[in-house]
Amino acid sequence: MARWGRVVAAHAALILLAGVFMLPIAWMVSTSLKPDDALFTERIVWIPPRIAWENYQTALTTFPFWLYLRNTLVIAILTMAGTVLSCLPPAYAFARMRWRGRRFWFWVMLSTLMLPPQVTILPVFLLFRWLGWVDTFLPLIVPAFLGNAFFIFMLRQFFITLPQEVVDAARIDGCSDWLILWRIVAPMSKPAIATVALFAFVWSWTDFMGPLIYLNDASKFTLAVGLQYFLGRHGEQWNLLMAAAVVVTAPLVGVFLLAQRAFVRGITLTGLKG
Repeated sequence: MARWGRVVAAHAALILLAGVFMLPIAWMVSTSLKPDDALFTERIVWIPPRIAWENYQTALTTFPFWLYLRNTLVIAILTMAGTVLSCLPPAYAFARMRWRGRRFWFWVMLSTLMLPPQVTILPVFLLFRWLGWVDTFLPLIVPAFLGNAFFIFMLRQFFITLPQEVVDAARIDGCSDWLILWRIVAPMSKPAIATVALFAFVWSWTDFMGPLIYLNDASKFTLAVGLQYFLGRHGEQWNLLMAAAVVVTAPLVGVFLLAQRAFVRGITLTGLKG
């Protein structure tokens, strides 16, 4: 009976917290469906008297949504692919290979997580300007192919949980570390890889500072920057702004729902669970 009570209390707390987090999203959707005369009322109205579906059509035609969507997808997909490809080898090296100074360099890599990104904005920008990459997608994509300390750590934590016997059997059969990584470890690590890919996609999709700093041509803007410009030009039309925000957020929700099972399993098995 006591165990049943703890389970009920835990689920009630989780439902309450989920409701708190969902409240802003519900208000965003509600506002996006309100006509102009229902935006400012004396009392809170969740369901407007008339559903204004035309807000979405107006919002999408007010700024080049499809162009910004294409730009965002190109950057996010390439960033996701580059992150996975660049983080798998070092994570395997830290988890499964024995080499001199491994522990030292692992802690050096982790120490880079303590460096705020604002510290490196100026030198990195000067580097990309010297390379002639400003106002191109390259500063937003190429760094993903150079590894990420957080994702390397996540994958390394997962690789440690894999049975050593499988790796040893592959070595006995003559497989090199490279073949072991791509033919044995990577297929066994699909949940962790899916988690890293999802994180990289979401971070790239919602990135605002990077495109704002490196992109000058309006035809190359991403959805995050485009939404900010939409806010500057139509800030008083909250229903149109919320409609645009819902459309920009919807793909992320869809991606998470599709990868939810692998994402939760990957988070659990990489040692990052709460």
